[in-house]
Amino acid sequence: MLKRKIYDDLVQWKARAGKQCLLVKGARQVGKTFIIALFARENYRHVALLNFVQNPGYRAIFDGDLDADTLVKQISLRVPGASLVPGETLIFLDEIQDCPRARAALKFLAQDKRFDVIASGSMLGINYKDVPSYPVGYVDHLEMHSLDFEEFLWASGVTPGSVADVKAYYETKKPVPTAMHERMMQLFKEYIVVGGMPRVVNEFVSTCNFANVLKMQRSIISDYTDDIAKYADGAEKAKVRACFLSIPKHLSKDYKKFQYSIVERGGSARKFGGSLMWLYDAGIINFCHNLAIPALPLEGNAKSDAFKVYMCDTGLLMAMLEDGSQEDIIDGHLGIYKGAIYENIIADIFTKAGRRLYYFEQDGRLEIDFFIRKNKTATAIEVKSADNTKSKSMEAVLDKYGVRQGIKLSMKNVGAKERITSLPLYMAMFL
Repeated sequence: MLKRKIYDDLVQWKARAGKQCLLVKGARQVGKTFIIALFARENYRHVALLNFVQNPGYRAIFDGDLDADTLVKQISLRVPGASLVPGETLIFLDEIQDCPRARAALKFLAQDKRFDVIASGSMLGINYKDVPSYPVGYVDHLEMHSLDFEEFLWASGVTPGSVADVKAYYETKKPVPTAMHERMMQLFKEYIVVGGMPRVVNEFVSTCNFANVLKMQRSIISDYTDDIAKYADGAEKAKVRACFLSIPKHLSKDYKKFQYSIVERGGSARKFGGSLMWLYDAGIINFCHNLAIPALPLEGNAKSDAFKVYMCDTGLLMAMLEDGSQEDIIDGHLGIYKGAIYENIIADIFTKAGRRLYYFEQDGRLEIDFFIRKNKTATAIEVKSADNTKSKSMEAVLDKYGVRQGIKLSMKNVGAKERITSLPLYMAMFL
């Protein structure tokens, strides 16, 4: 069984005085149903589970009045084995995107307070027009992603104590012992290829079979395209699909700013901007916005119309490439495109740590892959896919723009100069 950090968040939510209904959102197949069901079994005497995809008939519960008494009567009538005991029961509304009125009902269940309520779903930003009234102020929110790198390490048999040992080298800025460094780099490459989808990770740690991993990842990609066909509106379906399939092509460019002309010749933000937002709302992509100036506040200096796009799960990005790409990453033979993969994995790690993504580019000549707020200052991050970590852009941004510190992530071990710290790629999880 995979250990997930969000379990502790659920425990803290349950213990919090004055808690509201909890809405857990995230892309398809990141493990929402499994972890909430596990939490429910281990922390409540009774659970009433309503899965609106598996049992579409449950939507009828919410067709009438949405007051708590009516809902309790309907759930007890229509959900086999439901035992609604005040203070002892969790009501779990799973796949709530398929029952918009259930989302509106969260307000009344929160006001009632007899039962704890968790709702989960994907595509929650897609069908907003169908929700009659949003329960503003009555819902706590949690975002769930596929496994982050630390969770992948746990699944691979690396103990939390061993992760803490690696972190100690990060904190002291001392080189990691060679054997430990090489092992961590190997696991990092495996994480790039496998990604963090729970079913895929389980398969990999059980069988170590990359071929099976690829089959499962491509099945998930197929599910995503099916979701586009199911949830996207009319003419939007083809545009969303075109944007989705263009992502590997965008990352192959030296100039990685998203260009609508790559989606379609003559393409524009007016035609495809909404399609990109659909993918973002579905939890499939992340945006990384260009900064007008590399300074705090990062969000305040971000340009809304200049951005890069990354896949939320790098393993799925790898599966969108041709056969043999997995082997190329493990063996270090992917050539120029390896840089794009490594950028995507760092974007993935930062996003799962709760960071928004920013980069700095000026006139196509100077580009810093990422900027983060660290130690109360804007910090430049460069991602290198090879041992050569020289960077004219890093030196330029430190000299010309008043940026006080930079970090280079590469395959090299830990090292530090006056203004620039070099860290192995796997230490991005500590940033």
